[in-house]
Amino acid sequence: MSDQPTKQKLWGGRFTGKTDPLMHEFNQSLKYDQRMHAADIRGSIAYAKALTRVGILTKDEESKMIQGLEAVEREWVTGQFEAELDDEDIHTANERRLSQLIGSEIGGKLHTGRSRNDQVATDMRLWLLDEVEDIQASLKALIRVIIERAGQRTRHPTSWLYPPAARSTNSLVTLFALACLSFRYDLERLQQLIPRISVLPLGSGALAGNPFAVDREFLAKELGFQSLAENSMWGFDDDPHESYLEDLIIYSTAEFGFVTLSDAYRLVVCRSFERSSKFLHEVKVPGSSIMPQKKNPDSLELLRGKSGRVFGHMAGFMMTLKGLPSTYNKDLQEDKEPLFDAVDNIAASLKIAEGVIATMEVHGDRMRQALTMDVLATDLADYLVRKGVPFRETHHVSGRAVALAEARGCQLNDLGVDDYKKLHPKFEDDVIQVFDFEASVERRMAIGGPSRKTLDRQISVLRAALQ
Repeated sequence: MSDQPTKQKLWGGRFTGKTDPLMHEFNQSLKYDQRMHAADIRGSIAYAKALTRVGILTKDEESKMIQGLEAVEREWVTGQFEAELDDEDIHTANERRLSQLIGSEIGGKLHTGRSRNDQVATDMRLWLLDEVEDIQASLKALIRVIIERAGQRTRHPTSWLYPPAARSTNSLVTLFALACLSFRYDLERLQQLIPRISVLPLGSGALAGNPFAVDREFLAKELGFQSLAENSMWGFDDDPHESYLEDLIIYSTAEFGFVTLSDAYRLVVCRSFERSSKFLHEVKVPGSSIMPQKKNPDSLELLRGKSGRVFGHMAGFMMTLKGLPSTYNKDLQEDKEPLFDAVDNIAASLKIAEGVIATMEVHGDRMRQALTMDVLATDLADYLVRKGVPFRETHHVSGRAVALAEARGCQLNDLGVDDYKKLHPKFEDDVIQVFDFEASVERRMAIGGPSRKTLDRQISVLRAALQ
């Protein structure tokens, strides 16, 4: 393994130090995620077609890329694929091998506008859809056997009468086939999962959408997804609400100051004496009971804690349910307390969350002040992509620009045009147009992204869901 950053490592251009061999091994996942090799190839073939539709690839480049990807898959199927030490995961391994087969001038364009975030999430869902299909087939085969065995009862009308053990004691008389035929609902639950899995993340980018306006509806159809993720942040974090709470907690701190919670949702109750009274009683105090300068995000912290409580109820009752014999057992009385508590806390939490969001003050000026030009490093790489340079090369060039700015103690927009031209000859005077935060957002026009047009779509979709 090379201990220096390389172009094969996706982040190589930005870093200059050596990689600890232990860290490399700690980070490496190819030994287990290679199971997704077929899903990764399928996703990449579809994405190559999408790149052609927006002009990143020519038809000839697309054809060569697809042939190369198919060749990589054949190597996996035949056991001929040879992993290299710098292969971090199945995604980098496949792309590395593709570039070896067709050249980095074409292979290096495959990752244009795509993040490993949406790539991994897409591969996982593709792989899982195939596995669910296999599991469904196996479950149906089991049910067919059950149906056949249950049907034997008509040929033996009395031999399958039996006393089922209700709470470990003989109770009533029934037919053995009755219990066997209950598997229908397991099949239904499995089938209900499929639409939830079959949601396309590809095109969500790292978190803020795709900057090349790839046709995500085309991608969904090409890959057989039933729908697509309408929000890029949901695309690879399909349970983002815990993260949203944590983000708001951080953003409400004095260090960030992006939001201010209403005092109605950040009060704590302390016990205190009032001068006019000799009795100890409760007084609402805004913030810490010991540090007067603090205003704590009590509501958000409690909401975060309540989710752990509800999940704990679920895990606890699953342990109670596990291993019970058929039908009712007195153990099931233990479902009431966790169920009632979970429902009460979920209902209250949603009302509190509604109040927090409705009364929260958002400080756009503080958010804007926190922006630094290095967040446009990807836009800098994309600038060169639009000049025809493969993304894998532009990623490293942009990384070197970041390193140069850090060495000089300045921002990316403080580097001169001549500095950029020395980094790559495709840089021109118009490179200064990259350093525009609003323009960066508006370029991310693919469905689910943050541009004004795509946000309007997300609002419409969400409103429709409330009908």
